Amino acid sequence: MTTMSDTDTEPDTDVEADTDELARRAERAALRLANADEATRNEALRSIADAIRERESEILDANAVDVEEAERMLAEGEYTQALVDRLKLDETKIEEIASMVESVAAQDDPLGETLAARELDEDLELYRVAVPIGVVATVFESRPDALVQIAALALKSGNAVVLKGGSEASESNRVLYEAIVEATADLPDGWAALIEAHEEVDRLLELDDRVDLVMPRGSSEFVSYIQENTQI
Repeated sequence: MTTMSDTDTEPDTDVEADTDELARRAERAALRLANADEATRNEALRSIADAIRERESEILDANAVDVEEAERMLAEGEYTQALVDRLKLDETKIEEIASMVESVAAQDDPLGETLAARELDEDLELYRVAVPIGVVATVFESRPDALVQIAALALKSGNAVVLKGGSEASESNRVLYEAIVEATADLPDGWAALIEAHEEVDRLLELDDRVDLVMPRGSSEFVSYIQENTQI
């Protein structure tokens, strides 16, 4: 397996141990969350929306730090204007994020839906029914609102989620994640986790016995890297 790090170094045993524990917690949480009823999941989603509105000032302050650094990188030719634009949040965007979470809560429950059915023999029928995947890891770039969207969809569908956003949005992502965790304190511990280091991603991609699905969002090069470096 290649690495997302810039230099070849020995594996950090602390990072590996921490990532392994994070994945174990997510796995345990996924088993419990799969049994949470629709009302519980929807109530948690509405709590997330409320928390995002309540922490608007804190989110915007964190985002301002990210944007300031991104504009410096833009001036140095390291970032594009499009990336900086995707990174920016304002009051309108915060309300859009909160409303998006509420719209997810209002959707029909995806779990338990019969997707297909056919009779194989007399008194023998085959059904395909929607169930949670388990532990979903997602690695994405730039947009801090993506963190909330992904977490909301994971919760709605009864899945635990491990989130890795781009370093350019690290301050925004951290505050948004804290809001989500505090708002869902009654859900299984570890159902949502945030990782920030490349080494954590490299280790997570090795944990095919605990992580059930990896969803990369970003450039084609970025997506190819993820596909080439995991058996998940």
